[in-house]
Amino acid sequence: QMQLVESGGGLVQAGGSLRLSCAASGRARSTYTMGWFRQAPGKGRVFVAAINWSGGRTYYADSAKGRFTISRDNAENSVYLQMNSLKSEDTAVYYCAADDADLLAGYAGAYNYWGQGTQVTVSS
Repeated sequence: QMQLVESGGGLVQAGGSLRLSCAASGRARSTYTMGWFRQAPGKGRVFVAAINWSGGRTYYADSAKGRFTISRDNAENSVYLQMNSLKSEDTAVYYCAADDADLLAGYAGAYNYWGQGTQVTVSS
């Protein structure tokens, strides 16, 4: 089993930045893609960004391109999401997820493990 714990959420003004972190622990069965998803109130969970095991490939939702950057540090078992130029529509609970098939997928069904989420609120 793998446990994922997110941190770094908070309240920020529009145009500001936040950096989310996700720490993984427990035994990983194989190499794995790490992803970030978000869920706004009353809406479904949507893909934000993903990074493969080596960190050499990334994949972003259109809403994140040019503003968000995903990165990882395998030595620290961590993945990060740097979010710049935040907008009110970025307000959501952000979830970290791991896919031990290393698919670099943009859909929730591909991910085996999930964190509890961290709230990001962007005030306009």
